[in-house]
Amino acid sequence: MAPFLLRHSAAKTSSAKSFPLLLALSALALASCTASPTSAPPSAATTASTASPSAPESTTPAPPAASPSPDAGSRPLGWGPEQRDQEAAAAAVKAMTPEEKAGQVLLPFYKGSQVEAHAALIQRLHLAGSIIMGDNVPRGPQGGVDVAAMAAVNQRLQQATSADGRSWPGIIGVDQEGGAVARLGAPLTEWPTPMSYGAANNPALTREAGKGLAAELVPLGFDLDFAPDTDVTIGPGDPTIGARSMSADPAAAAAHGVAFSQGMLDAGVLPTVKHFPGHGSVTTDSHLSLPVQPAGIDQLRGRDWKPFQAAVDAGLPIVMTGHIAVPALEPGVPASLSAPSYAALRSLGFKGVAVTDALNMGAVDNQYPAGAAAVKALAAGADLLLMPADVEQAHAAILQALAAGTLPAARLDEAAQRVATMMIWRARSTPPAGTPGAGAPAGSGAALSAQVSASAVTVLAGPCGGPLVPGSVRVAGGGPGDRERFEAAAARAGLGVGSGPLVNLIGFGGKPAGGDIAVSLDAPWPLQGSSAPVKLALYGRTDTAFDALAAVLAGKAAAPGKLPAAVGPFPAGTGCP
Repeated sequence: MAPFLLRHSAAKTSSAKSFPLLLALSALALASCTASPTSAPPSAATTASTASPSAPESTTPAPPAASPSPDAGSRPLGWGPEQRDQEAAAAAVKAMTPEEKAGQVLLPFYKGSQVEAHAALIQRLHLAGSIIMGDNVPRGPQGGVDVAAMAAVNQRLQQATSADGRSWPGIIGVDQEGGAVARLGAPLTEWPTPMSYGAANNPALTREAGKGLAAELVPLGFDLDFAPDTDVTIGPGDPTIGARSMSADPAAAAAHGVAFSQGMLDAGVLPTVKHFPGHGSVTTDSHLSLPVQPAGIDQLRGRDWKPFQAAVDAGLPIVMTGHIAVPALEPGVPASLSAPSYAALRSLGFKGVAVTDALNMGAVDNQYPAGAAAVKALAAGADLLLMPADVEQAHAAILQALAAGTLPAARLDEAAQRVATMMIWRARSTPPAGTPGAGAPAGSGAALSAQVSASAVTVLAGPCGGPLVPGSVRVAGGGPGDRERFEAAAARAGLGVGSGPLVNLIGFGGKPAGGDIAVSLDAPWPLQGSSAPVKLALYGRTDTAFDALAAVLAGKAAAPGKLPAAVGPFPAGTGCP
């Protein structure tokens, strides 16, 4: 999601280790009206927005106070919040003006460090909150995240969401998946690519990693993360998701997606599973243009929708819809703007908040400019509209459609109520940032990140035991900083650098390479054409990922990972015993 260019992807051979349905869905959609990129090294994404001041008084009443434990008579809704949360949200939305309701379903971005202008816009339009992009992150003298300044920014934006009298917190969201999609870098823990979890195949470890990543977001004031990516990748034909996917196996992607999400909830951060109806099996990047998913409904249910069904069954609160056209549902229309697509999502049993992928992405903005995308998505069944290209235009367009009758008032009420219900529940069930024991300090997940990488490193070809190098190595390939990180890790493992076997580091988009030892740093696909006798998949570029690699090369650690997706002649599951 969001407009970034992510470049995902990142030695003697032993044997390879081894739809009528459309009508039903359309009816469902009508009923409901009444009721990233290719991976690149982490970098700031540029965005644009306008803002102006003023904070009108609110007609929104506060929801009733509630205790953290369920009342005996409360009836679960199936995704976390209880009936009392829904009733409080319904009462609040009923008292809102149309302007307030329209704001509640919009989650904007802003440009650079224009925090005060953005806060004024949030107040004036009653916006749901904000997403923080890379260019919004305050930096310290060394270029890392200024943690105190980031917390202050988020606190200011959170204050703006309550200026109209809302007593539930606003949404302060971020893209923090790990790997290439990480808006927040050091001193927060760097995490390897999500594909690491599929390679390690330890759901308990995945859950701990989800908790560890999310816990560091809490002290900074974040309450929602647009992670994890639960798309099922098809391999090299997938130009957008790649190593952001946990696995090419639908069952594994489902298990690890749920585990990571549950860990995030353990830490008090709302997870977002994405991108329904599945972005890992289309061959066009939706950041640039509209992908078309040719699969039929049965095939989608058996592959792409399995992780989303698992997420629904686990009671997860948010699903992101992707900008992907599915002819079997509605030809030519992105799922994020398609009523049959939202009906398909609801047919899985989903009762939570459906959020669009960023509406300023090429697949949508090229075809639906000037607020049209926001109105179409909302009318189709979206509850939260992420990053419209111009949030003021989107807000005005919603009000115009409401006045014209082209957007049913009940649909707007339903969407606003779902968002409010979720945030009322979260406020009731989660200690606020700053509460002792809430969250974890920046960098506290380093040992866990190291454990993930050490559990994921995979031998595709080469010995499964003993040193792979004689004590010294040469290094080539990689991107900026990769060789330096490798050399530092080699030194920590007692390896010299400058002579000996050639280790070729291959990142996303890297060409199949020779040398003595080929190491993929992101997704493992580049290894399929490598002539190197030893082939290793690392799934990360962090310092601790390189430490895991160096330990295997030096014979100080085994490589326990298994391929989570086929790589040329190496089937999924390849790896050392």
